[in-house]
Amino acid sequence: MEMWIVITIAAAFLQNIRSTLQKHLKGAMGTTGATFVRFGFGAPFAIIFLLALTAAGGKPVPAPNPSFVFWVVTAALAQIVAQALLVHLFSFRNFAVGTAYSRTEPAQAALFGLVFLGETVSSGTLSAIAISVTGVMLISVARTAVTPLSLVGSVFSRMALVGLASGTAFGVAAVGYRAASLALAAGMEEPDYLLQASTVLVWAIVFQSIVMLAWMTMRDPGELSRIAGAWKIAALTGLVGATASFGWFAAMTLQQAAVVKALAQIEMLFAFASSVFIFREKINRLEAIGCIAIAAGIVVLVLVK
Repeated sequence: MEMWIVITIAAAFLQNIRSTLQKHLKGAMGTTGATFVRFGFGAPFAIIFLLALTAAGGKPVPAPNPSFVFWVVTAALAQIVAQALLVHLFSFRNFAVGTAYSRTEPAQAALFGLVFLGETVSSGTLSAIAISVTGVMLISVARTAVTPLSLVGSVFSRMALVGLASGTAFGVAAVGYRAASLALAAGMEEPDYLLQASTVLVWAIVFQSIVMLAWMTMRDPGELSRIAGAWKIAALTGLVGATASFGWFAAMTLQQAAVVKALAQIEMLFAFASSVFIFREKINRLEAIGCIAIAAGIVVLVLVK
């Protein structure tokens, strides 16, 4: 099995854990605070990862260049925007449909990869992306009163536009992080995907921490004390989140962002496994069909690659 596949599955598993921890934090703080801990408490661990890699490999930290700085800042901002839009979907009565549209990220990443990096994907890969995205969308609307007619009509709604915009921003972030990592390789004597990924992670997460800290200080300074009160779980969230991000960046250094994000839909299967086996929740027929579609898409993706 190729290394990018192993890394992506591990990153998806860790991201599922991070999401669970963030949901727990929502009881102790607001959405902004729960989002910030992913970056602020993850930054120290990201720096430790980078220092450990340079010490173990005896290689210096890759020197930044203009292309790298442009892409890492663009990707970091796009990721913040994507998260904000995703949170905004909760203000809609039927936000599940909008969330389904945000899951078009792999397909949009394929488009942006072509436009910005000149990367093409095979027809088999596109089919795998379509199958898995369809599965995710089925799961997203499985517990809502949605008919085929209303689903089609929702394409033109404000909710759908917000969801698509979120998916667009996530797609830009994924391609941007891959571009940033590849830009680092241009200045290295010997490319090292782990060192490249770790460097991208440090730059991105420190920048995001500064941006979100400034935002909280101006808009909701009281959130800082709530974060401090839950520092133990916040630190664990930061560790898991930073490790997951390191995995994403490493995988996207080795493989196209669209392909990695298509395989990353396996996170939905991990989430459902937790629901069924840990929380003893039942899944309905549409959710089961969605899970099967995701699994089928992943099988097709692995076979064609």
